[in-house]
Amino acid sequence: MTEKSGEKAAGEPKASRLKLGLWGVAVVGVAAVLYIIVQASINPQRADDLKSFAKGDMAKFEIPAEAAVAPVTSFQNASGATARIADFKGKVTVVNLWATWCAPCVIEMPTLAKLAASYQGKPVEVVAVSVDRPQDAEKARAFIAKHAPLAFYHDPKMALPFAFKPVASGMPTTIIYGADGIERGRLAGGADWSSAEAKALIDAVLAES
Repeated sequence: MTEKSGEKAAGEPKASRLKLGLWGVAVVGVAAVLYIIVQASINPQRADDLKSFAKGDMAKFEIPAEAAVAPVTSFQNASGATARIADFKGKVTVVNLWATWCAPCVIEMPTLAKLAASYQGKPVEVVAVSVDRPQDAEKARAFIAKHAPLAFYHDPKMALPFAFKPVASGMPTTIIYGADGIERGRLAGGADWSSAEAKALIDAVLAES
């Protein structure tokens, strides 16, 4: 009886290690599947399809080498409540990083407003996030108020530009996400977002939904 008990006790650690090993394999397998799913969100064929629409000002549109979800870094909405890019998942989301001190940002903002107006009633959201200093927030708010239907969003800590991979090193930077929340590409510098080329690009991303 004692011998059998000893054999059972000796076998328990081995069984435990075997279970842990199997769980480890399962976790790695799930992670691999998720990675493949995410990477498949932007495959070479899809990237080529989008690039074919990148003409005119959109010629500066860059397709990411690897699919990436939006950063979880938060910013503020017009009411001062916390907002994140993920809040707009389910829509094609056009995130524009701008500031009142950035001349190209000020010039292109009316075209972003026209883009937003042209897609009202459709699952497309233009999210213009000001990175102005806290003391300039009201100035930025007043500027956006002149460009309906855009809403005011503010990143007073200027943290969002550095949360993207790669970082958004200049203003303006516009990053487009598919309805699945995966980045489709970005454009650094000013552009005419009311142009036929810009709408063709947005339509191409919208058609994927």
